[in-house]
Amino acid sequence: MTNFTTDCTQCKRLANFLADVRDEYPDYFARPVPAFGDNNAQCVIVGLAPGMHGANASGRPFTGDHAGILLYETLYKYGFATKPESVSVDDDLKLVNCRITNAVKCLPPQNKPVAAEINTCNQWLSEELNALPDDFVIIALGSIAHKAVVMAFGKKQADYKIAHGAEHMLDSGVLIDSYHCSRYNTQTRRLTPEMFEAVFERAQELVD
Repeated sequence: MTNFTTDCTQCKRLANFLADVRDEYPDYFARPVPAFGDNNAQCVIVGLAPGMHGANASGRPFTGDHAGILLYETLYKYGFATKPESVSVDDDLKLVNCRITNAVKCLPPQNKPVAAEINTCNQWLSEELNALPDDFVIIALGSIAHKAVVMAFGKKQADYKIAHGAEHMLDSGVLIDSYHCSRYNTQTRRLTPEMFEAVFERAQELVD
């Protein structure tokens, strides 16, 4: 489907940072993290980037840190996952008509990729998203993911204004915006479980 490889070192700042992380945490995955789920899924969730002690450690998006708790509970509630918790890559969890990926595949320092890294990694995201079946639904978690999705389809950012719960027609599918399910957003109640569930309830309606 794609030429993406977990050995990618195109972004030197990220490659050097990951090398340092591997030295400090030799048991961590600490490489570009591949997407999780069905390549032919209608529903695709796009996050920001792997977290230090989450996907960067486990090798699976949103697995091992706080951000994944609400995500997988919500996926399970709306029929997109076979279990409400993602523990590790070998926990037998399956996604149902769903795929999870990130705008940036590598852990960035302070979880803040720079523009050049987002742009470089967009080649992989573009291949992923442009191979989706018709009537797809993309859920973008946060502003960087939203902008990366718009870029991946070659659209103008000004035509796609981000807002939680906003829906945008995107070629043969729909883009839905959500606040990111980060610890900060959930603990400050910027994003409540009810707000997050509303996004996935709408996604479920669109793919049914």
